[in-house]
Amino acid sequence: MQISDSKRQFPGEQWRGWKAQRGWGGMLMRVTVLVLLSIGARAYCQINPDKSIHDPSLTTPPDANAQMQMHDQQTKTQNYAAANAERKKQIAEDTVKLLKLAADLKAEVDKTGKDTLSLNVIRKADEIERLAHNVKEKMKLTVGGG
Repeated sequence: MQISDSKRQFPGEQWRGWKAQRGWGGMLMRVTVLVLLSIGARAYCQINPDKSIHDPSLTTPPDANAQMQMHDQQTKTQNYAAANAERKKQIAEDTVKLLKLAADLKAEVDKTGKDTLSLNVIRKADEIERLAHNVKEKMKLTVGGG
């Protein structure tokens, strides 16, 4: 079987068909689109020397007054947190004292007769009242914020 010269393909000739033209045409089209996009992007992004494209207030550090205000605010917040922690500690200690005083008061009341109260019972009740009032005030300061 012999192949005629008209149908015979030489090396490299398989790329000369319709697919090759479409491939090169497609590549040419892609390059053209990229060139047009870059030209359009350049025209769109022309930089005006009088106007910056970014907000300098977002990148510049704050001035000395603003820094001092921020530092004062941070110090105030830290001091408030420390004071709150100290108040919570004092509240815990005072509630332990209240519990002990209340138990002592109950024991004293149980010892006395039904018609008599000793001066010691009245003093313990006053101390409980004063301590409970102090705990209440400390709780208001802790919750209230100042």
